[in-house]
Amino acid sequence: MAVDELDTRILRLLIEQPRSSVREYARVLGIARGTLQARLDRLERDGVITGTGPSLSPAALGHPVLAFVHVEVTQGHLDEVGDALAAVPEIIEAFSITGGGDLLTRVAARDNGHLEDIIQHLIQLPGVVRTRTEVALRERVAHRLLPLVEAVGRAAGTSR
Repeated sequence: MAVDELDTRILRLLIEQPRSSVREYARVLGIARGTLQARLDRLERDGVITGTGPSLSPAALGHPVLAFVHVEVTQGHLDEVGDALAAVPEIIEAFSITGGGDLLTRVAARDNGHLEDIIQHLIQLPGVVRTRTEVALRERVAHRLLPLVEAVGRAAGTSR
C-alpha cells in the first residue's frame, strides 16, 4: 500500500481534526470532495484507516490503573485462551508475542485490588500456565500515529 503526500495530508487532518466533515476536509486540502472520498475509501479498503470512533480514556471511565499482563499458555491452547481473554472486559488489548510469554494484554483496573482480582481470574483460565504483571506508572508517549504517518509520507515523496 503506497501512501503519498496527499494521503499523508488527509491522514493528518483526520488525526488533528477528527470531528470535521468530509466537505471541510476537502476545503482545507483544496481538493474536490469526490477526490477526497475516493482517497478515504481506498485508505479504508487497504486497511490504513481502521476505525472512526472516538478515543476513550479508561481512567475517566473509573479504571485509572493500567497494567501489562504477560500470559504464558500451554502449548496448543493459544486460541482458546485468546477467546477467554476476549470475554474479560478489563482487557482492552491482547497480542500474541515472542519472548517471555505467549500473550501480552493491556488491562485497565479500578485499583490495585481490582487488578489482583483480574490476574487471579486469568491464572484460573484453562490453558494459562502463569502470568507476569507490570504496572504502568506514567504515560511517557501517548498512543500516536501522526509521526509515523509523516515519516511514511516523507519516504513516499523521496522515492519518486
